[in-house]
Amino acid sequence: MAEERGRPFRAAKLFWWFNQGADVAISVTPKPHYGADGNKVFGITGTPDGLCERLESRLGRFPFHTFWGPSAGRPCTDWIARAAAEVLASDRPELTLVYLPHLDYEPQRRGPSGCDMPRLVGELDDACSPLLDAARSTGARVWVVSEYGHVDVSRPVLLNRVLREAGLLAVRPGPFGEMLDTFGSRAFAVCDHQLAHVYSPGPADRALARERLAATPGVARVLEGEARAEVGLDHPRAGELVVLSEPDAWFAYPYWLDDRNAPDFARTVDIHRKPGYDPCELFFDPGLLWPRGRAIARLVQKRLGFRTLFDVIPLDPTLVRGSHGLPAAAEADRPVLIGDGPPPGDGAALPMTAVHDLLLRALVPG
Repeated sequence: MAEERGRPFRAAKLFWWFNQGADVAISVTPKPHYGADGNKVFGITGTPDGLCERLESRLGRFPFHTFWGPSAGRPCTDWIARAAAEVLASDRPELTLVYLPHLDYEPQRRGPSGCDMPRLVGELDDACSPLLDAARSTGARVWVVSEYGHVDVSRPVLLNRVLREAGLLAVRPGPFGEMLDTFGSRAFAVCDHQLAHVYSPGPADRALARERLAATPGVARVLEGEARAEVGLDHPRAGELVVLSEPDAWFAYPYWLDDRNAPDFARTVDIHRKPGYDPCELFFDPGLLWPRGRAIARLVQKRLGFRTLFDVIPLDPTLVRGSHGLPAAAEADRPVLIGDGPPPGDGAALPMTAVHDLLLRALVPG
């Protein structure tokens, strides 16, 4: 749109979501290499050719294990900020989108009230120093945006178990545990924090699913049809039902009724196979005697050529103490936009989608 309005324009997306395939000149994003034998090797990818290699030669390998999983923490934030500073200084894009994930880990593990938030924010501030210095030296304007704040939660709600007990969700037992049978299921839920999409095309099945879910403790609302427009999800790819949790609850994906029948991927970091988001991946299983040692042993086995699973993730969703997804009740928990210049409009709260037009106006004034 900036180009259409006459502005020479190059954008950079650095670990910003929906990265691959985006129409940008510069991009860097995590992307492991997957072997035919099931092996996985950490890596990053991006454009133009040679950029990822250049960054890793100057900054060291991207610490992928700290971007997601039980070891997720500050090192990846430090690396991304330094990489963004490098891109700003050398490539001078007109718009640079940088995702620094630091505050997405501990508040999710412990809940915001269970974290030392001043320390975490201070760590994020320190990590930003090279990026802010590069912005200052290149004359770039810096805006800070977040799309959510975490809230404390005390109870997981397992929607898929409710649907299974109602006879609506089907599984396929096998040598690697029970697998969700999406085509054999008359209803199943894809869970994402405090919201879930329930896919149930049959009207009678959908009515039963709605009845059972609405009666489940921890469920606040079940929206169907045009009512989904209240939350902006009256969309062809949305679930026929959209479920919202109570403020102190969140939706966990497990569909098995007995942990002995859990699929083998459930105890691993595996975002592609799980039918929904799994924040338990942020924890080592406290039931293991020495989970880090187990992970090291698995790594040694893998490097020796053995097939193995990094089965160190707990199956207990009560460990998770922070979540998000509902409209924030407290103003301080709402998304923020910190920019330079006078407040837009009359200073009243802005819809989140207003960021687009504000950015465009900053890039192409008038």
